[in-house]
Amino acid sequence: MIYKGNNDNLMSDINVTPFVDVMLVLLIIFMVTAPMMVQGVNVSLPEAAAKSLPAQAENLVITIAKNGGIYINDYQVEFNFLQEKLSKIMGGRKDREVFLKADKEISYGMVVRVMSEIKNAGVEKIGMVTEPASTKKNRKKA
Repeated sequence: MIYKGNNDNLMSDINVTPFVDVMLVLLIIFMVTAPMMVQGVNVSLPEAAAKSLPAQAENLVITIAKNGGIYINDYQVEFNFLQEKLSKIMGGRKDREVFLKADKEISYGMVVRVMSEIKNAGVEKIGMVTEPASTKKNRKKA
């Protein structure tokens, strides 16, 4: 038996169900993995009672970890090569500003030596990163 039908009618609708399925799976994957993408080096910052500065999009952060390791953003750098690396990075930037994060257990001398290397690399402004002072400590002092 031969079926004689009109095959001239093509379906012109797009089936969006597979697109929605893929987008929902991707959304779930990104929601699960986003908290795991924390950047930076974990340091215990000192506390200070000062107002915060407005954040810019691309800040260069130098971190001195508790073990004495020095990081430019997330990349570890030897102290002897810090000035050289920063000079190369600062060569292509308009703003010559760096933020310095140092663990509160690090000696003051180490922080000053790192600041000296940063200044010798051509950095014009160094911002110190601290944790906001907790409100419980402020209430006890009053």
